[in-house]
Amino acid sequence: MTNPYEMKHEDVLRVELEVLRREHRDLDEAITALETEGRADVLTIRRLKKQKLALKDQIARIEDELFPDIIA
Repeated sequence: MTNPYEMKHEDVLRVELEVLRREHRDLDEAITALETEGRADVLTIRRLKKQKLALKDQIARIEDELFPDIIA
């Protein structure tokens, strides 16, 4: 018998996807704010952009698993 409080793999992926999207959006806002105010050095902005790109890759991987391309 399965635990009624146990999440399915797909549900876990959907939660993880939402968390990653939120982190990506937050990083985008932080980068924009730092660039607008001119307070951050180039290295910091580059590091944040690299983190943002890694999040985008993780998001794409999960989306591919949840919504596979089916060619009819």
